[in-house]
Amino acid sequence: MRNRGSWLLLLLISFVTIPNANAQTPAASDNTPALRVAMAGLVHGHAGGFFHQIKNRQDIQIVGIAEADRELFARYAKDNSLDQNLWHADLDEMLQATHPQAVVVYTNTYDHRRVVEICAKRGVPVMMEKPLAVSTEDARAIESAAHAGHIPVLVNYVTTWYRSNRAAYDVVRQNAIGDIRKVVVRSGHRGPKEIGVSQEFLSWLTDPKLNGGGALYDFGCYGADLTTWFMGDARPSSVTAVTQELKPDVYPKVDDDATIIVTYPKAQAVLQPSWNWPFDRQDVEIYGQTGYVLTNPHHDSVRVRTAGKQEEQQDAPVLPAPYNDSITYLRAVVLSGLKPEGPSSLETNVIAAEILDAARRSAATGKTIRLDEK
Repeated sequence: MRNRGSWLLLLLISFVTIPNANAQTPAASDNTPALRVAMAGLVHGHAGGFFHQIKNRQDIQIVGIAEADRELFARYAKDNSLDQNLWHADLDEMLQATHPQAVVVYTNTYDHRRVVEICAKRGVPVMMEKPLAVSTEDARAIESAAHAGHIPVLVNYVTTWYRSNRAAYDVVRQNAIGDIRKVVVRSGHRGPKEIGVSQEFLSWLTDPKLNGGGALYDFGCYGADLTTWFMGDARPSSVTAVTQELKPDVYPKVDDDATIIVTYPKAQAVLQPSWNWPFDRQDVEIYGQTGYVLTNPHHDSVRVRTAGKQEEQQDAPVLPAPYNDSITYLRAVVLSGLKPEGPSSLETNVIAAEILDAARRSAATGKTIRLDEK
């Protein structure tokens, strides 16, 4: 098929195979009640983006916010015109008082396990900000709690909603470039302090316990997640990593630059997370046996070259609901029973957590960590 017809047509056809891609989602109906959502934590800087995302939406309602720091809550309440009665100091007490249909998590990464275990006992679905966990042990504990509580657990990455990444995935899935041989993912920016993140965000991002590491975890998770997705949730054979502290005066406790090599029986991924890029980066290169696909920095197009043809730049198709944003996706999972898959799914992210954990151990020991040995 890859040698006939236009690549754009191939992509358009491929979207038909996405489960429920053309079905009407709860967010599309004015008669559907709003999803009752509670928030766990506010120390993650992406919390501000969540409030911005739901500002003009009628299909989601915040029923409670659990945040131990009352002053932090008061700041968010003022900036976002929130009712003071939404505040709760304790997560479990909030769940008992508000009975939400889902919890969105904006704690530090270390606390993800605790939040999921509490929510799972009450049967409340969870969507957290990336990454899933600070260790393989915590990732497995989250997985066990989710299964025991029969709840979906989603991990939200901004890269999940990039049209270019879905387009690249579809090129791979349709075998337009042959079997994958190499994946390169570059992620990061100038550094959290350099771009001016809030103090409560910076304090845990630069704490090796609460974040798992520095740039290795903060941005390495994007590459680990995307590569696992592109590779069909295959577990790698090995992980080798090197980390550096290029700015020890700014980040004395954690790495600010890393290179991670992830090997598979017939492929390799090179992940380059960094707090030292001169500009923001979230780009992907996938090389197959017979061609390649490269994502555009603006996330709205891809460059593709297949056997016997010159490189073409193609617009990436608009993502259909509920695959176009995290809130719509969460609603579909909770209200319509959509099975989580791909970059947001627990299965993909447990493997991504294994990659990050192995990368941290490799960097610390100077050794390659085998994942295909028990």
